[in-house]
Amino acid sequence: MDRISTLKDYLKASPADSFLQHALALEYIKKDDDLTARHLFEEILQRDPGYIGSYYHLGKLLERSGERMLAAQWYQQGMEKAMAAGDRHALNELRGAWEELNDNES
Repeated sequence: MDRISTLKDYLKASPADSFLQHALALEYIKKDDDLTARHLFEEILQRDPGYIGSYYHLGKLLERSGERMLAAQWYQQGMEKAMAAGDRHALNELRGAWEELNDNES
């Protein structure tokens, strides 16, 4: 059984599990299915805005898709959540991605 099928089976038992859904989105990215991954990340962040790791991956996905302004917005939201949670590691990763995105705009 492939990883996507396995994760989908786990999600049947726990459909609101952000960790499993995030892992599934990452698997879809590996399969070059950014549309499905994007939907999953957006669903996670609507339901569980404190799931900070999804902000970074959604932002990177949007950058690849050419949606740079939207990526920057997600990075900013993620930075706010990371600051509120005291998650310095996530804050630094999100800030780095946001700064790199803005540096490339110049």
